[in-house]
Amino acid sequence: MDIALQEAVFAFQEGEVPVGAVIVRDGVIVGKAHNLRETTKDPSAHAELLALRAASSSSDSWRMYGSTLYVTKEPCIMCCGAIINARISRVVYGCHDIKAGGAVSLYQILSDSRLNHRVAVVSGVRGEECAALLQRFFKERR
Repeated sequence: MDIALQEAVFAFQEGEVPVGAVIVRDGVIVGKAHNLRETTKDPSAHAELLALRAASSSSDSWRMYGSTLYVTKEPCIMCCGAIINARISRVVYGCHDIKAGGAVSLYQILSDSRLNHRVAVVSGVRGEECAALLQRFFKERR
């Protein structure tokens, strides 16, 4: 989560919503990123999706079995869909997203038994720190 928070700080410094993500497989970082929606003008440039792209390009498969995604904020429904499709085994996130959370808060996509893959979810890891960074960002923007 330390590295995900570092990525979130990079996003903050670039004027992006401060969310960072890191994918780890067998104790090795295989992908990391931060939000780049404003920079790229791409609505899908969420930290999680960019980290998934980096991880799949550094491996021989799009399947991420055995991988853990660490992310500073609860993934949205778009990112949860990508996480399931990538076959991520576990998601560890910092703060909840009560307005758009797809893992626990608003929807429970990652644990939905109707889908072909389910993901273990751990929430609240350094949650106060992750939330404080987001709150500071939005306070400074308003």
